[in-house]
Amino acid sequence: MYTRKHFLWLMIWIHLLAGTAQGQRIVTGAERMDQYLPLLKNKRVALLVNQTSVVAGRNLVDTLLKHDVHIVKIFSPEHGFRGMVSAGEQVQNTTDSVTGLPVISLYGAGHYKPSAADLQDVDILVYDIQDVGVRFYTYISSLQYLMEAAAEHRLQLIVLDRPNPNGFYVDGPVLDTTYRSFVGMQPIPIVYGMTAGEYARMLNGEGWLTHHDTCALTVIPCLHYTHDSLYQLPVPPSPNLRTMNAVYLYPSLCLFEGTVISVGRGTDHPFEVFGHPDFPHRDFRFTPQSQPGAVHPLYENQICYGFSLIQSPEKTLKQIDHHLQLKWLIQAYKLYPDRSHFFNAYFPKLAGNAQLQKQIMEGMSEKAIRQSWKPALDQFLKIRAKYLLYP
Repeated sequence: MYTRKHFLWLMIWIHLLAGTAQGQRIVTGAERMDQYLPLLKNKRVALLVNQTSVVAGRNLVDTLLKHDVHIVKIFSPEHGFRGMVSAGEQVQNTTDSVTGLPVISLYGAGHYKPSAADLQDVDILVYDIQDVGVRFYTYISSLQYLMEAAAEHRLQLIVLDRPNPNGFYVDGPVLDTTYRSFVGMQPIPIVYGMTAGEYARMLNGEGWLTHHDTCALTVIPCLHYTHDSLYQLPVPPSPNLRTMNAVYLYPSLCLFEGTVISVGRGTDHPFEVFGHPDFPHRDFRFTPQSQPGAVHPLYENQICYGFSLIQSPEKTLKQIDHHLQLKWLIQAYKLYPDRSHFFNAYFPKLAGNAQLQKQIMEGMSEKAIRQSWKPALDQFLKIRAKYLLYP
């Protein structure tokens, strides 16, 4: 028997296939060079970019240099300009070996916002990073700090928009600003269903920048993108999101980073597995090992017993069904032998509140927990609607 869920997925796939048949390839903002090259002419340009900032397989920096754009420096987010620094590891200032340009870290030693010294030789800023549409994925925090610097120093900021691979749904607890941090700066849900360009418009429009400033913002939108588009990322957005399956699982599994549970960092399948050395012995097991992008991972060289979600992205899409999943977190909590030490101090920052941890410890069902999110989610959806650029 076919359900409404089956019908919705069938319509999405028909829409995607029809778009492909008509040659409606999604065109990113960075590819629409005729829209923004004139804005960069005779300007000293600084870019916040990383390994995902590509045009036709070439990094945006190299592309713009070939068009005689005067780039004076590169700003880099978490994971660095080339995208190989481990999560949470400080990124150092350096010089790009390919172009010789200075690379200024916005993820090191408390330096999240460009300083006056960083911007003294800059006329205009450009942001072009592939995000995954999850509140605790820190690229949108770097975007906010860049906007604040642009506002303070009266610089124009151009956001070259890219599709959100998780842009087809909105779900999760809305952040209580008491728990504001670099992994959650604004009252948005874990999955907020907006591109970087739409999110930047919301930061401006809602007065969410420091001192309620607004920056001179220009968004170069994508073409042929809608929020129903299932966009395939051409470049991994960070070292441990290597597959589309991991990208779809990430909003749910990243909550484990606020617990004792490993999500497979240091394996071939990060964010597609989860487990712990003290779980009951199961057929599925993995052993984290130190590697580029996952230096000294949790439970390094220890056997972890647990669960595999290594499967096709299509299967995961059907499994999550437009919702953040708590079932894996609840299951792991029940399996762990010392529940009083299951959560750590990082969990409320990821969840965006203290309530979710308490709800799980009290044994609330996933359905009941989800119902508690509804009032704040409904309010967020009203705010979000004002800033959408895509149907």
